[in-house]
Amino acid sequence: MTIQTTTLPNGFRIITDTMPGLKSASVGIWVTAGGRHERAEQNGIAHFLEHMAFKGTTTRSALQIAEQIEDVGGYINAYTSREMTAYYARVLDGDVPLAIDVVSDIVLNPVFDQREIEVERHVILQEIGQALDTPDDVIFDWLQEVSYPDQPFGRTILGPAERVSAFTRDDLTRFVGEHYGPDQMILSAAGGVDHDAIVAQATAIFGGLNKVGATVIQPAAFRGGERREVKDLEQVHFAMAFEAPGYRAPEVYTAQVYAMALGGGMSSRLFQKIREERGLCYSIFAQSGAYEDTGQITLYAGTSEEEIGELTRLTLDELKRSAEDMTTAEVARARAQLKAGLLMGLESPSSRAERAARLLAMWGRVPAIEEAVAKIDAVTTEGVRAYAGSMMRAPSALALYGPVGAAPGLDTIREGLAA
Repeated sequence: MTIQTTTLPNGFRIITDTMPGLKSASVGIWVTAGGRHERAEQNGIAHFLEHMAFKGTTTRSALQIAEQIEDVGGYINAYTSREMTAYYARVLDGDVPLAIDVVSDIVLNPVFDQREIEVERHVILQEIGQALDTPDDVIFDWLQEVSYPDQPFGRTILGPAERVSAFTRDDLTRFVGEHYGPDQMILSAAGGVDHDAIVAQATAIFGGLNKVGATVIQPAAFRGGERREVKDLEQVHFAMAFEAPGYRAPEVYTAQVYAMALGGGMSSRLFQKIREERGLCYSIFAQSGAYEDTGQITLYAGTSEEEIGELTRLTLDELKRSAEDMTTAEVARARAQLKAGLLMGLESPSSRAERAARLLAMWGRVPAIEEAVAKIDAVTTEGVRAYAGSMMRAPSALALYGPVGAAPGLDTIREGLAA
């Protein structure tokens, strides 16, 4: 990996990952402003702002933004997460300057036309409605809310419809002024890129901006709780979360290996026991997520009203057994899956640009891939078993949606885990 970084005097950071021989590139701007940076009355505005970025700038209409990228065969998009908002494009190597120009324009010069605000407000309200109609989407928002109640980290990224309906142009402008300073941005590019050329262009565009200063965020505190929503659906949707390490904690790789072995693939314990042997569900998985100051192990399954009790019992059995008999072969397989996913991602310039931006924001540097692989390899069977045992005592949360009358509650589950 050929990674180079440059920081301008105003704090704007540039990172490139050159991939020799590649004729395409991914370039984007990552802003350290996501859902957790919103105040309660702003919930959903980071996502609203992401939508508005494509609705016109002082020099380009919405159609021109799309046409100028697509005229050269490129692709442009954006996303909002809990900790960042990203605006990025994928183009051929010769069109990198154009991509930087367009992406920087939509980030720095949005016009927030009132008519476009109303159009996009309607689009986002439709998106919220679609999410509410998708049980295996909305249940994770509910799980987040009960895991981190009354905190920015627990709020939905889309925001509630009543907030989105009330946002004004001034609200958008205020959020930009608070969170879109040069010291809150990273320009990341990977593929067929030239670091010096990108630095020169970025300096011309961003070098004259004034610092804003880092936003003080409320620390996330996993407290746990339960949300149970009855609805006439074909299935009960079951989601459970346990507090897990944040990305700075030394146990973060152990948690990832554990989640992979528990429910990360077709060979995992939950998939084999509950789906393959008993046929109690179509979908079941476990995953690990890590953030600046917290993390989660999340379990999900969908099953019938008649089977939810048995599915829950078997899930708890597997959780408890994993602390006692997780095998060396299972841990080795999970380590291999994690390493393969990491290394395969390095073949994509989009993945590499995103990884570089995310790690630079987290650590202030991009650790060598060998460092991450070594940490995965260092996870032991004994360490995974010990982590599984500690998780039984960790705070937990539960979300249920559908015909949930027969589903056990969180207190019953906690008692079962402690037994």
